[in-house]
Amino acid sequence: MKAVPLKVLKDELKAISHQDLQDLCLRLSRFKKENKELLTYLLFESSNEEAYIESVKVHIDEQFEGINIKSYFYIRKSMRKILTNTKKYIRYSQNKETEVELLLYFCEKLKNFSPSIRNSQQLINMYNRQLLLVKKIVSSLHEDLQYDYHINIASLQDL
Repeated sequence: MKAVPLKVLKDELKAISHQDLQDLCLRLSRFKKENKELLTYLLFESSNEEAYIESVKVHIDEQFEGINIKSYFYIRKSMRKILTNTKKYIRYSQNKETEVELLLYFCEKLKNFSPSIRNSQQLINMYNRQLLLVKKIVSSLHEDLQYDYHINIASLQDL
């Protein structure tokens, strides 16, 4: 996700009410480095969560394509960076369904990654931790969503 120029952000801020502006600023104050990206999400992408999820998935795909596969050290380091960025995007949304979707997508990409993660215990542990987190989050969702997500989780269980 790319941040929008400051001028465009200013123009968008002029169009919202005083109370909404206060709420945005209070939420923004919790973040440091990613302020501009968060504001971009809140102003432009929060109204269409599906498009946001797809844009983050494209970003994850690009990061996976750029991984140096010469050594598992580089792979582990890259995977941790991708996971950190994914969690940053999840924090912006604060939506449990978005969190489940993105973590499941990350796990799917990690499972299908070549060379296989089966040769690295650290990558297996990362994968398993994310699946456990997804299961925990899914248990707090609506029953219909739980069923749909459990099907996806079951397909990812067998590493």
